Amino acid sequence: MLIRHKNQRVAVLIDVQNLYHSAKNLYNARVNFKNLLLEATAGRQLIRAIAYATKADEPGEASFFDALEKAGIEVRLKDLQVYPDGTKKGDWDVGLAVDAIRLCANIDVLVLVTGDGDFIPMVEYLKALGKHVELMGFGKTSSFYLKELVNEFTDLDSRPDYFLFKSKKHGFTKKLPNIIKMRLKR
Repeated sequence: MLIRHKNQRVAVLIDVQNLYHSAKNLYNARVNFKNLLLEATAGRQLIRAIAYATKADEPGEASFFDALEKAGIEVRLKDLQVYPDGTKKGDWDVGLAVDAIRLCANIDVLVLVTGDGDFIPMVEYLKALGKHVELMGFGKTSSFYLKELVNEFTDLDSRPDYFLFKSKKHGFTKKLPNIIKMRLKR
């Protein structure tokens, strides 16, 4: 267990796309970023909280970004890239990693909020510098090795009532394999 004290300087870096898709696919729900930030800081000194998101010009997108800022989270936006063949790309992996390295001289703890194993080299680098790295993500969709590598892992699956907003239609619904859904309908 990682020792936490109020004088630790913490940066929280949030991979919005990773969380959004995990919450939607696992629970048909949205992430409660305000509670996520409270848990990530755990009463410690917050230096920066940054959410990395892709702008896709979807309805409600602007109000979502405003809500993040009201929760005390700086928002970094990148336009969704649409290629001629119709494929889309909009990740922030390199930008998030560069910010983590830039911030590491001014922090004691990095809280990485994602499940993406692409961040393993960054975590290895920060740990080699003596930084504590904590991970928050959905255990079911997070990289096994990333979870093993960090100093502490907070599984958002363990408290969906705290970390998620219920769907207005259905409440929390875990995604079930189609065969189970068919049996439940009988």
